[in-house]
Amino acid sequence: MAGLFDLSGCAAVAIGGIAAVWLLSDGQPTARPAGVNAVVAADGGGDYRTVQAAFDAAPQHTSAAVPWVILVRPGTYREVVYVQREKRFVALVGEDPARTVITYDLHASTVGPDGKPIGTFRTPTVTIDADDFTAENLTFQNDAGPVGQAVAVRVDGDRVVFRNCRFLGWQDTLLLNRGRQYVEESLIAGDVDFVFGGATAYFARCHVHCLRNGYITAASTPEDSGYGFVFADGTITSGAAGVRTYLGRPWRDFANVVFLRTEMSDVVRPQGWHNWDRPEREHTARFAEYGNTGPGARRSDRVPWSKMPSPADAAAVSASSVLGGSDNWKPPASPVHPSQSRATILRP
Repeated sequence: MAGLFDLSGCAAVAIGGIAAVWLLSDGQPTARPAGVNAVVAADGGGDYRTVQAAFDAAPQHTSAAVPWVILVRPGTYREVVYVQREKRFVALVGEDPARTVITYDLHASTVGPDGKPIGTFRTPTVTIDADDFTAENLTFQNDAGPVGQAVAVRVDGDRVVFRNCRFLGWQDTLLLNRGRQYVEESLIAGDVDFVFGGATAYFARCHVHCLRNGYITAASTPEDSGYGFVFADGTITSGAAGVRTYLGRPWRDFANVVFLRTEMSDVVRPQGWHNWDRPEREHTARFAEYGNTGPGARRSDRVPWSKMPSPADAAAVSASSVLGGSDNWKPPASPVHPSQSRATILRP
């Protein structure tokens, strides 16, 4: 399997079947790994000091067979990053999600050049406008704090994959605006509406961590989309005793959110779901749960307008069925660049 490994003082990378080993000196590589197109190192030990510079250098003639791979060395990269629409098939790869952090602190009340607040949609630390983007072993953070809407990552691209990543923020941490996304074994932390948007996304074995009272999801799924956000085989925990959250509320009428086989702590309110003080949305929102466990998963007190699918219908919900689309997209079955360090709930 292609991947990144530690080899007692050396490191090895294999991308596209080509392997190379390079010696480390004070934790830094002495040569570029084979298959890596750009190395980012905050201390100047790579090709670029910033992540944005590496994206700017990416060509516009990449493909699935010839991607542009950016290796990000451990460090804190304080910058706003934009992946433009033309930069397809780019892979952004860290070595350790806890020590490789891209962060900034824009929030909705930040005053822009025109003297007015910039609003939610101009706050992302990282914006991904390109299709076929992959990120692994990284932290994406908005460190503005609990000051209102402050997005860590915004995704407008299709066929986007995140693996072993941390998304850290408070309100509106992760905006999946459109397209299809696959998020695997990652941490998402926040308090209010911290996974939101109109995209179709499948969260496999992810850890949702609630920092304060609030709502996990705020979906704006279009009426004609069969799926919105699907969380499968993950966990929901809280940051402090007494914190309580709803699984979601409908940002738009046809919000679609499903939790499958999820371990829910008592952070989840017995009602489960909220109508956003719009009772009419109880007739259109598509909220469902199946096979969940833990004290927060009891169905007895759930709002009556949430659904429990049949065993057969729940079994049919998979990454392939949710994300397949007209092109039959199937996210890669295994990480391309596995990391020995896992995403954790620790906050910088």
